[in-house]
Amino acid sequence: MASKQSPASGNSGKAGKANADPKQQALDTVRSHPQDQALTTNQGVRIADNQNTLRAGARGPSLLEDFIMREKITHFDHERIPERIVHARGSAAHGIFEVYESMAEYTKAAFLQDPAAKTPVYVRFSTVQGPRGSADTVRDVRGFAVKFYTSEGNFDLVGNNMPVFFIQDAFKFPDFVHAVKPEAPNEMPTGGSAHDTFWDFVSLVPEATHMVLWTMSDRAIPRSLRTMEGFGIHTFRFVNAQGKGRFIKFHWRPVIGSYSLLWDEAQKIAGKDPDFHRRDLWEAIERGDYPEFELGVQIIEESDEHAFDFDLLDPTKLVPEELVPVKIIGKLTLNRNPDNFFAETEQVAFHPGHIVPGIDFSNDPLLQGRLFSYTDTQISRLGGPNFHEIPINRPLAPVANNQRDAMHRQTIHVGQASYEPNSTSGGWPKETAPAASGGGFASYPERVEGTKVRVRSESFADHFSQAALFYQSMSDVEKAHIAAAYQFELGKVTKQEIRARVVNDILAHFDIGLAREVAQGLGLPAPSGNGTKPSKPGKSPALSLLNRVVPGVRSRKVAIVAAPGADTKSIDTIASALRSLGATPLLIAPTLAPIGDLVPEATIAGMPSIMFDAIFIADGAQSAKVLSSSGDARHFVLEAFKHLKAIGAIGAGVDVITSAHLPPDADGVAVGTSAEAKRVVDAFVEAAGQHRVWSRAAVAATVPA
Repeated sequence: MASKQSPASGNSGKAGKANADPKQQALDTVRSHPQDQALTTNQGVRIADNQNTLRAGARGPSLLEDFIMREKITHFDHERIPERIVHARGSAAHGIFEVYESMAEYTKAAFLQDPAAKTPVYVRFSTVQGPRGSADTVRDVRGFAVKFYTSEGNFDLVGNNMPVFFIQDAFKFPDFVHAVKPEAPNEMPTGGSAHDTFWDFVSLVPEATHMVLWTMSDRAIPRSLRTMEGFGIHTFRFVNAQGKGRFIKFHWRPVIGSYSLLWDEAQKIAGKDPDFHRRDLWEAIERGDYPEFELGVQIIEESDEHAFDFDLLDPTKLVPEELVPVKIIGKLTLNRNPDNFFAETEQVAFHPGHIVPGIDFSNDPLLQGRLFSYTDTQISRLGGPNFHEIPINRPLAPVANNQRDAMHRQTIHVGQASYEPNSTSGGWPKETAPAASGGGFASYPERVEGTKVRVRSESFADHFSQAALFYQSMSDVEKAHIAAAYQFELGKVTKQEIRARVVNDILAHFDIGLAREVAQGLGLPAPSGNGTKPSKPGKSPALSLLNRVVPGVRSRKVAIVAAPGADTKSIDTIASALRSLGATPLLIAPTLAPIGDLVPEATIAGMPSIMFDAIFIADGAQSAKVLSSSGDARHFVLEAFKHLKAIGAIGAGVDVITSAHLPPDADGVAVGTSAEAKRVVDAFVEAAGQHRVWSRAAVAATVPA
């Protein structure tokens, strides 16, 4: 038995602790205890405003002379090596992008002109909070970054699976990430936001309200990387050959629809298979079930910039699709897995500043800070400014400039001149004048003027209306999941004052019903609702995941559960029917011993029901007897029922459902005799094609699993 550490030993982390250990005494001299001290720069200059980047006018662009912002973000970018500070755990794939029709009316970007052209892409999905070794299915935002290798250079669309973000100004990004990362004293928790520092921060920063609500929704626990939506988050610009600019928002839509896990599933999968999403993506591509996403844009005329009751430059706001529909313009297909994870997925460097002619920025203050930050962080991670020469980052377009040398340089420059203009090398490389196609990049000529100030535009001040819109747009099922998520996360917070602040100062300001439900689950007094801002009425159906379901079993993973003695002919028939519809059936059994001439692909214990979208129990009296007497098999069925998955069984297989004490007439449970196999399979496919049997939720909640 290990002995207990004495109170005087070890590192207590408290100032003034007597300690005879010379090493600890040395550490005491460099510990920082900033109690009652003014906030300063690293040079000791006191900071008057730690909330806003210096900009030209309240809505103008951020200024490079802001030495406080540059110091803060530079230090943040170099905090860890070589792992990414955020988005460390990622999975990626190669693919192609094809535009559906020429977008010349809106942009001169070459890759958006020819429907016959195929633009190579590399796409990286990721979680935000956890390190490389964390689990895939944690509750978190997911990164959705796409590198287009266009004929005019690389374009990186660096987004997330949610259309908004936690903060409005990049100046606050280090603060947000410090808060959501594992806590400094103990480096816990890994890969999650259910802890004091995150909730302390967001309870004090109302602008985070909308994004936190998205994170508490089912969007934060996707079923698969292949079923996630993606968003560019910021407002960008399209610029056409005539120089006309329009504001745009980027959207990615999975062709097979958008689906999520249940929270109980997500937690169990994290333990059973922490690589669940990574494995799902890899295996789908290997079997030729290529993930597809359609690219859409919301296009807003410049004359309508101020037509909304929110600010287009505010990254904590979205543009409801009922106000500006999403125009679908092309399709992304992921068709090849990486050859080497480190060389490609780990070394790929995305940057929102990598744009091509025809695409430009807005003055979104979060985007403006990212334009500085990403180059800086890649230099730290990848060992110098030549990260663009790493093979996965190299553009397909020719590269010619006078940027020379530095660490890890691979290009061997030939010629006398390393400057421009020159005459010794014939003047090359030379500037290229802007043109409709193939010309040099010219920034959009936006008029900018304003006083140098550290303020935030008043148009950024409403932090609750869109949170109310999002919550009111959810189905009853999704609302229940959101309330449960808040209760779970805040239940992990140790300080009651933080829990109370979230309920009373945040939730009650956009939905008093949600605030009271969360308060009840936490044992807090119910908020009165006095002094809260009224929620604006209205819904946006496009925000509900249940409206993103694409009926059908394409890409669904279905377990066919059997044991020795099962009817192999009926197994083949069921499997063939599922494959013909694009599903992936897998034979699951108590052991890997052959069942007739069929070899199981996994065991019940090795691949539990949480790994599947639906389950079907095979016919056969001997098989049913073995499964009915197996605790693992009964649990397999019970768990699938509890997680609202479609269940099918024919013939003697129905006995397994009975042995699990499940009602055979429950919604989403298709059963019948062997002679009724076709009817049962059709009913099973119909139920499985809806992703979940939500009508069974009340019954399933009473079933132990």
